[in-house]
Amino acid sequence: MPEVVRANGVLDELLTDLEQMGGELEEALNRLSPRDWNKPTPAAGWTIAHQIGHLAWTDRMSIMALTNHDEFDGAVTAALADPHGFVETGAAEGVADAGEGLMMRWRSGREVLAVALATASPNELVPWFGPPMKPTSMATARIMETFAHGLDITDTLELPPGGLGGLRHVCHLGVRTRDYSFRRQGLEAPTAEFRVELRGPDGQIWSWGPEDAEQKVLGSALEFSMLVTRRRHRDDLDLAFNGPDVNRWLDIAQTFAGPSGSGRRPTRF
Repeated sequence: MPEVVRANGVLDELLTDLEQMGGELEEALNRLSPRDWNKPTPAAGWTIAHQIGHLAWTDRMSIMALTNHDEFDGAVTAALADPHGFVETGAAEGVADAGEGLMMRWRSGREVLAVALATASPNELVPWFGPPMKPTSMATARIMETFAHGLDITDTLELPPGGLGGLRHVCHLGVRTRDYSFRRQGLEAPTAEFRVELRGPDGQIWSWGPEDAEQKVLGSALEFSMLVTRRRHRDDLDLAFNGPDVNRWLDIAQTFAGPSGSGRRPTRF
């Protein structure tokens, strides 16, 4: 692995958690037989190979956005022309070399991306398919994607959810993308802040927003992460809330750029 020049503070923590999450998911993948890579996941039309192919492809897009803006502009143009097809084509790359070849390509991409993020200017606005973002936000987005697609895989293999060490970052992104989720649906974002209080894996309470906010969400950090990554229908989760705007948000929350997709059916899990 190339030597990563670690940044101080938040980015260092993010890169460490991202590396750990990738390693945990690899451990689950090491259980697979060659035929297992073709198992269908809860994402319609996507096998396990598609899921890892998508992660490897998105890492490659992230590296491109950090290191070659002109090439990335071309990718954005292609994505705008056919958003669904663009993503599907990237995921399908994983099917061709499913197995050890795909694992090596995904691992190598993660290593290169970690170096690119660690050496980027902290205040640089990196272009993306959604709003541009700083390296810390891009690292958070990679944690979110690793959690979400890793969950599709562990669900398929009937394993417990992985990536719990990155949950706080996924929850943070879920809160930060509240207004984006409303705008994505053509709705005006609420002006008032929400209070979000979540119980982490070790029982600690994580919170966002003012304590005296009139509209709130309370519950498990894992379940909130499942909701905002659209891996569970809200009816299958035990998230308490009050307020009409929060109620609407729980229907449309999404942490990722692009179309929200159909999400998961209720009672699927």
